[in-house]
Amino acid sequence: MSGSSAGALPPGRPSRQAFIHQESLSLDSSCFSSPPVTFLQELPSYRSIARKRTTILSRDKQSGTLLKPTDSYSSQLEGEITENLDNQSIRKYALNISEKRRLRDIQETQMKYLSEWDQWKRCSSKSWERFVEKAREMTAHLELWRKDIRSIEGKFGTGIQSYFSFLRFLVLLNLVIFLIIFMLVLLPVLLTRYKITNSSFVLIPSKGADIQCTVYPISSSGLIYFYSYIIDLLSGTGFLEDTCLFYGHYTIDGVKFQNFIYDLPLAYVLSTVAYLALSLLWIVKRSVEGFKSNLIRSEEHFQSYCNKIFAGWDFCITSRSVADLKHSSLRYELRADLEEERIRQKIAERTSEETIRIYSLRLFLNCIVLAVLAACFYAIYRATIFSQEHMKKEIDKMVFGENLLILYLPSIVITLANFITPIIFAKIIHYEDYSPGFEIRLTILRCVFMRLATICVLVFTLDSKITSCDNYPCELCGYNQKLYPCWETQVGQEMYKLMIFDLIIILAVTLFVDFPRKILVTYCSSWKLFQCWGQQEFAIPDNVLGIVYGQTICWIGAFFSPLLPAVATLKFIIIFYVKEISLLYTCKPSPRQFRASNSNFFFLLVLLIGLCLAIIPLTISIARIPSSKACGPFTNFNTTWEVVPKMVSTFPSSLQSLVHGITSEAFAVPFFMILCLVMFYFIALAGAHKRVVVQLREQLSLESRDKRYLIQKLTEAQRDMRNRLD
Repeated sequence: MSGSSAGALPPGRPSRQAFIHQESLSLDSSCFSSPPVTFLQELPSYRSIARKRTTILSRDKQSGTLLKPTDSYSSQLEGEITENLDNQSIRKYALNISEKRRLRDIQETQMKYLSEWDQWKRCSSKSWERFVEKAREMTAHLELWRKDIRSIEGKFGTGIQSYFSFLRFLVLLNLVIFLIIFMLVLLPVLLTRYKITNSSFVLIPSKGADIQCTVYPISSSGLIYFYSYIIDLLSGTGFLEDTCLFYGHYTIDGVKFQNFIYDLPLAYVLSTVAYLALSLLWIVKRSVEGFKSNLIRSEEHFQSYCNKIFAGWDFCITSRSVADLKHSSLRYELRADLEEERIRQKIAERTSEETIRIYSLRLFLNCIVLAVLAACFYAIYRATIFSQEHMKKEIDKMVFGENLLILYLPSIVITLANFITPIIFAKIIHYEDYSPGFEIRLTILRCVFMRLATICVLVFTLDSKITSCDNYPCELCGYNQKLYPCWETQVGQEMYKLMIFDLIIILAVTLFVDFPRKILVTYCSSWKLFQCWGQQEFAIPDNVLGIVYGQTICWIGAFFSPLLPAVATLKFIIIFYVKEISLLYTCKPSPRQFRASNSNFFFLLVLLIGLCLAIIPLTISIARIPSSKACGPFTNFNTTWEVVPKMVSTFPSSLQSLVHGITSEAFAVPFFMILCLVMFYFIALAGAHKRVVVQLREQLSLESRDKRYLIQKLTEAQRDMRNRLD
């Protein structure tokens, strides 16, 4: 192989072609120059190489990359390393200590013959690598909840540890989102309000809007009953409504500093685009590794059995009880694989009449699932309508419980739907005659759709109420100003209530269900009822769906309530400690455990679905629904998005033409075609990588057959030798 091609190889991974050449040529030199050995020529690997040798040699003669018979892998690797000493570290190569020391001596010898500039570059590169490595070690010690997550990993394995790592990721994500919104929106307002800088507010100029559209009767902050503060804190009304927590507080056009005017409406829109784009890129970046491992995972069932038996143990486990649980989990997985094999054979032996019957039953059951979803969505729609129509009553006309029930009615209905539908789906799936693995995936998919779609139904219901006026003319303001004078703030209040109510439910279930259940199961174990009830299981999919549900609420509500990411950060921190205590003292791990690689990819996939569903109602609210004329920074715009064309109109004419060209159909169609070509290229590349993995597995299989063949021949030779001696 030429030096240029060898230099392009990654460290520690010689090309597969070089392996094949080396094996074939070593066979040429060893088998044909020496006396023939019959049983070696009967090896499965030898026969496979002999079949491929002719085509490989002819191809290499044409490409000019044929190795000489005297070449060896060590000399090839040494040449490769010595040519790449400038760019690669010896530590990255899969070599033993003696070989690494020899290569280090070669490196030091080569340094003497380099110019001073090259020596300085090499020394600076090494210093930078050491600095980066030390910085990574330091940041690893500063990692949030590092000790707690390591302890959970040691006691319960990597599956449950991946859930808490995912929860830590959401805490960091929401913290970064809050910092983006704080820097772009809240910080200029606070600097001006508290006279920290020499700046002033630029008020929104009046553009002849009707006086009825600018009326915004904020609820009185005076306390009538002692529980008013509690209601305001739980619902975002009263004293919280006109704070920086909600959209209506930012009714200014900008902030005037000494040398420039800060455009607050533009910053508000850009902060929304920024946190959505950051979330998308961060999720995709973290999911790449899991996607790669899932892409090349083998579908061969025999290998699945071998992986579970020989490589399925989690060596992070240190507790005896968790080790017993891991044993039961492996037994469950093997039973599930055997059940899938049985169902696969049953499908193969199924007659046409049975096939028609099972597909008809599945169609009927899926109709029931759709009917359940439709009923839940309609219940959420009616609850939202009822709550919005009655929430404007005076507080003194209601008792405390009635007021909270009206305010939290949509949240209560959504929580009940999220609790009941998984039970119904779990019962229905048993009659659909799927394999155990597919049953779990389909049930989780239905629950994901149910949990995330309920939020979208709530937002779309609010949007429909905002844009419909019944007996009141909407042409004046463009929306139902009588019921929603500042509709963005009221949507933010609904998202705030969902966030708070979800936290209350998690705390209530842990305190008033899990802890009493643990006490009863532990101290009343002689009662058969409590034995059947058993201890609460820490189900990873259900807990993940819960926090993804909360994160989707945060993504939708951050536009209408800029401080909602800070609330979500505090909420997830509380959930982390509550779930940790619950796992350690009240729950037991589920026997259906997840491997860490599968879990991480599954978590991020569900989170990506939640992000996509959150973008849809946000886009409609920003681009289609008229902005409020009584509050917010967009009172002089028909829609929120109009601030972007206004900014583009201030650009130079050449830059305007460029922006209009990029956003036109003439650019979008070729760009879409190029994206499709790039996608097809990566799909083909993935297929090629998968074929390489299959070939490498074939080589491993041939090696195992060689070992069995050699052991068989050795056993026969020993038997013949004993017979001769006897």
